[in-house]
Amino acid sequence: MEAKKDSWISRYAKRYFIDALGSMAKGLFATLLVGTIIGAVAMLLGMLLPAGGELNFMQKALAAIVAFLNAVAGVAKNNYVVGAAIGIAIAQGMKASPLVLFSAAVTGALGYCAGIGDKAIGFVASEVSVTAGPIGAYFAAIVGVELGQLVSGKTKVDILVVPIVSILAGGIVGYLLGAPLALFIKWLAGVIGMATALAPVPMGIIVSVLVGWILTAPISSAAICAMIFSESIISTLSQDAAYGLKLAAGAATVGCCCQMVGFAVASFRENRWGGLVSQGIGTSMLQVPNIMRHPAIIVPPTLAAAVLGPIATTLLPMFNTGINAGMGTCGLVGQIGTYITMLGMGEGWLGVTVKVLLLHIILPAAIAFGASELMRSLGWIKKNDQLLD
Repeated sequence: MEAKKDSWISRYAKRYFIDALGSMAKGLFATLLVGTIIGAVAMLLGMLLPAGGELNFMQKALAAIVAFLNAVAGVAKNNYVVGAAIGIAIAQGMKASPLVLFSAAVTGALGYCAGIGDKAIGFVASEVSVTAGPIGAYFAAIVGVELGQLVSGKTKVDILVVPIVSILAGGIVGYLLGAPLALFIKWLAGVIGMATALAPVPMGIIVSVLVGWILTAPISSAAICAMIFSESIISTLSQDAAYGLKLAAGAATVGCCCQMVGFAVASFRENRWGGLVSQGIGTSMLQVPNIMRHPAIIVPPTLAAAVLGPIATTLLPMFNTGINAGMGTCGLVGQIGTYITMLGMGEGWLGVTVKVLLLHIILPAAIAFGASELMRSLGWIKKNDQLLD
């Protein structure tokens, strides 16, 4: 009986915290993340245009491209579009039937845009001062998918029944949970922001290490960071809390880089160049089976995160926002987000580049490699402990 209970818990924990949350990140990548990158490209191209006066033919063409890119970015980052993408991604990760999957676009959008405004709880993003965002879409989509699946294939009019059940169920959850979820995330973000502003050293260690672990674990650090470090939430916080939250996001990025770059260089003996690339700009999650067998191998990248996290919140302040904070060096998205955030805060290209090279790549590699080699010499890490399949 106990074994069956454990199996049931494990099955649903995987379904909701690994499959659903991991798939949720894909919806965020395809909309909010890509929209942010396209918007950044538009901003850079726009800097090439003159401030005033008549435009020549080439400048008019460039202005048209900038306008197009801004329009695309605006749609990709639209709350309803992002919520819909999250809903569909979660439904796909939960292996929902087609009608349930398509209905999840609506439930995800409803959950994402639900929140609380000056007068009442609502769904419309323009009338809501704080939205539930990704976490609202997550809960609404999960409930919509599960209840939609219960009736899927049970009637001869599934084409009507399944979407109605799924959308109404997810919509109710979004409406009821939107406000408390939005306020909870705002409160949590404010606490993290103020704590980081007031105690940057311990918070730098805590945030860097924890988010780095989450990135390596089969959980989506990108999805979690998108919830906590959301720009829409940052805009509602006090100046000190907003500054601290961006600083915490910078430390989170450093922690993720330490895991990815750290494992890439520490395991170079075993995995060579293929492992360097797959872990360094892919994911350190590849090491999870090895970590389960040989827990000591996680010490070197964790040590790097603990050392560099507080440096990123004090001596060499790093800043980031949103989903980018949980990406590390994956596709260099963490670095792109860092540039966008820090340049937007008035820092120069050279200063940002030096900090990124040091705290995202060079020092994580040096510390993790040095610690790994020391542990190898002591016999705590053995040959092939970090060998990828």
